[in-house]
Amino acid sequence: MFKLFYLTLISLLISACMAASDHRKDVTDSQGDRLTVGKVQKEIRTGMSGSDVIRVLGSPNIVTTDDKRREVWVYDKISTESAYSESRGNIGVLVLGGDGGGLGGIGGGSGARSTTQRTLTVIIKFNSMGKVRDFSYHATRF
Repeated sequence: MFKLFYLTLISLLISACMAASDHRKDVTDSQGDRLTVGKVQKEIRTGMSGSDVIRVLGSPNIVTTDDKRREVWVYDKISTESAYSESRGNIGVLVLGGDGGGLGGIGGGSGARSTTQRTLTVIIKFNSMGKVRDFSYHATRF
């Protein structure tokens, strides 16, 4: 009888806790209007005007010119995401017998910590008419 009681309590404790992978999902922001490689690949095309590029990507970090005085825009983004999530569970147990009984407890918990850093550098080269003539990008995640 006691084995069944303790087995039931342990099952309840385990099922009430979240796994570390569930915590990771809770603290990760996968939404938002971010500058991504996919956005560059999908939206930027040769022949676009500078105002169209700004509408899609926002203002560049660096604006310079090449040896022929044509504009070159650089978007250099660095993102660090750090998250921590934790859950704890406790179940109070009334223990009968022995010296009159007492109150005990069973507890447990789980948690997750994650830090991710991403970089994205986009270089857009314009022709003398102010239209995109070429673009390149480089992304890292660690």
